[in-house]
Amino acid sequence: MQRDLPTISIEGTPFFVDVRQSELRECGKETNIIRFDDMRHHGNHYTFDYDLREKNIPSLWSKNKTVVVDIPDQVAMDPVGMAQKYNLPLEKIREKTDFEIMVDPVAYDLRANKGVLPTIEIAGHIFYVDLQMDKLRPKDDFLSNGIVFSNIENYYDEDKRHYTIPYNPKTHEFQEPDYRTIKELPTDLIAIRFPSERLLDRIGWNRKYGFEITHGLFRNGLQLQFAARQIPWKKTFLADLIKSNLKVEGNLQKSGEKARPLHKQKNNSRGPKF
Repeated sequence: MQRDLPTISIEGTPFFVDVRQSELRECGKETNIIRFDDMRHHGNHYTFDYDLREKNIPSLWSKNKTVVVDIPDQVAMDPVGMAQKYNLPLEKIREKTDFEIMVDPVAYDLRANKGVLPTIEIAGHIFYVDLQMDKLRPKDDFLSNGIVFSNIENYYDEDKRHYTIPYNPKTHEFQEPDYRTIKELPTDLIAIRFPSERLLDRIGWNRKYGFEITHGLFRNGLQLQFAARQIPWKKTFLADLIKSNLKVEGNLQKSGEKARPLHKQKNNSRGPKF
């Protein structure tokens, strides 16, 4: 049965508190939404700038009068909703802050206080997510250069926030086939997919780029162990590229022209469509 949502008044305007969607919605004008992800969390409450005219967080170009607003934790405003969302007993919920509920405290302590690096398993081998070295660093393989993030920028999908790259499981390294001449699917390489470095190590990312250490943890949580997915070559751009190369080669043979490189992969900041 659907229950009535609690409300909170912000500078005289009532808002529904919807913890399931992690947002506040103006009563009577529910298209006006303030997301908790856009607020700053401080221990047991949230703080945000509030545009008195727009009744929302001010836009970058707003010249309207603003005030700083503090509101309680979601668990304080709606303990029942938080208990339902996170499947926890109500009595346990009341003892915790939003951070303790939404972010694994053990994982946070290991990463933030004890310096434990996240890991990702790639084709059976463990890699450390080492943002200081700008790479996925293979465990127990000191001869390998691993997977350097600055070398795989073209393989990043901004919309999906993941990389899909060709990978050599023997050397534990990123390795590209010769896109200009390739005519069959590689047998020594595989295609793997894994999240962006920001998602793999949110705390390391925050430290590296000067954000608050907890920035983004409420939205994505905190995880210390990941596993890359192997993607069949036939589901990558490589299958069509090979067809294109073979077609060009066939045309060259028919015309009697001298063989030459068949295809050149374009540099695309969005990455090849693996």
